Amino acid sequence: MADAPLLVILTGPSGAGKDTLAAALGSRPGSSIGFAVTATTRPPRQGETDGRDYHFVSDAEFGRMIRDGEMLEHAIVYGQNKGVPISSVRRVLDEGKDVLLRTDVQGARFIKKQMPGALTIFVAPPSREEMERRLRERDSDSESQVALRLKTASEEMNVAGEFDHTVVNDDLQRAATEIAAIIARERERPGREPLSL
Repeated sequence: MADAPLLVILTGPSGAGKDTLAAALGSRPGSSIGFAVTATTRPPRQGETDGRDYHFVSDAEFGRMIRDGEMLEHAIVYGQNKGVPISSVRRVLDEGKDVLLRTDVQGARFIKKQMPGALTIFVAPPSREEMERRLRERDSDSESQVALRLKTASEEMNVAGEFDHTVVNDDLQRAATEIAAIIARERERPGREPLSL
């Protein structure tokens, strides 16, 4: 069904630029993409807005959402709870838009297993050095957090082949154009199953 919305998952290591790419995709003229906002227990970084970048919630609220079955997926990532509320996905679907999620590798694997029709795109940094530069430029993580993210990133780069596509984020506009083309092709693919949640 070419007119049925897609569930698009951007995954990959920290520092690959998933958030920046998602914003670039959403701002393209004529974009049919809507964002399912992830919930997290980590504090906001400078410039982040609750409800737009993430739903910033307490540990207690996050636990309640899990208990009440409100999460599509959830995991502890770098010592912080992160998860995708089902309501965030449904809101975008109700608008008739493709749903874009940004999630870590384990979250992408879980969702793909539950929803095989999801389109998974692994976002890779152009180099380890550039990834490290991006992580340090955030200036929001401790040295131990940066070290953990870099170690995990090395492991995640080894599993890029598990996902439907890999896009190297060496140039923001070029990578966004490549992802938009992947989404357009998938929308037109014969036999594609409509998304149900």
